[in-house]
Amino acid sequence: MNGLSLSELCCLFCCPPCPSRIAAKLAFLPPEPSYTALAESGGRWALRFSERAEWQYGQRELDCTDIFLTRTGRGNRIACMFIRCSPTARFTLLFSHGNAVDLGQMSSFYIGLGTRINCNIFSYDYSGYGVSSGKPSEKNLYADIDAAWQALRTRYGISPENIILYGQSIGTVPTVDLASRYECAAVILHSPLTSGMRVAFPDTKKTYCFDAFPSIDKISKITCPVLIIHGTEDEVIDFSHGLALYERCLRAVEPLWVEGAGHNDIELYSQYLERLRKFISYELVNVQRN
Repeated sequence: MNGLSLSELCCLFCCPPCPSRIAAKLAFLPPEPSYTALAESGGRWALRFSERAEWQYGQRELDCTDIFLTRTGRGNRIACMFIRCSPTARFTLLFSHGNAVDLGQMSSFYIGLGTRINCNIFSYDYSGYGVSSGKPSEKNLYADIDAAWQALRTRYGISPENIILYGQSIGTVPTVDLASRYECAAVILHSPLTSGMRVAFPDTKKTYCFDAFPSIDKISKITCPVLIIHGTEDEVIDFSHGLALYERCLRAVEPLWVEGAGHNDIELYSQYLERLRKFISYELVNVQRN
């Protein structure tokens, strides 16, 4: 999410404003695709990375990675990726990534993360990202995660009580929306935003009818445990967004406020993995036992 000039803001909000225009201006930066998905016999797909993906692993990890396309309720075909990171994993993360990357660029991170926190990872590319068809929009975000959720449930037979929804940056928007409508094991919000207007205009105190991404109004509908992670020096989505969402959560767990971290470097701090491991391996397991 980039800062806007005065003229761009005037154009954005005076034409008159609409959610799709706010969303397009503030959020979506799809990169050049870093991978291809080639159809093979038997309904399988072959995954091929370009140099831009910066793949860090070998054939063994590639063999544990499935890719396929599924159709959304709005008619787009989106790419989905399932990575079997651990044979003993109880939970699967349904991971909604940030705005300037695609599945190819995230795949090595997913393997490293899943291996370290003992979770499998299922992710997807938004409409207009990677090899997914269509164009990115707020409505497509919600349809995209719905299709991913259904694919994870039906194709792999994973029950909601074993699914953790993980959203990063713009990915927190569809994550909050889905979690406000479906039961799941838990939600993790990494550098979340409260709404599009509140990012563009930090003094905004209420949600207007033309606002985009109004997670602040949906967060209280989530009934499962919610872990919020935010850097105190976030230069893209101010730390106050994480605080505001935390205050609205019904079942917020101890948050992780990473002192000195910005928007794109939280993963480099040791407390990031430590907090995830404690939440997933101890707190969630104990909640489900009781």
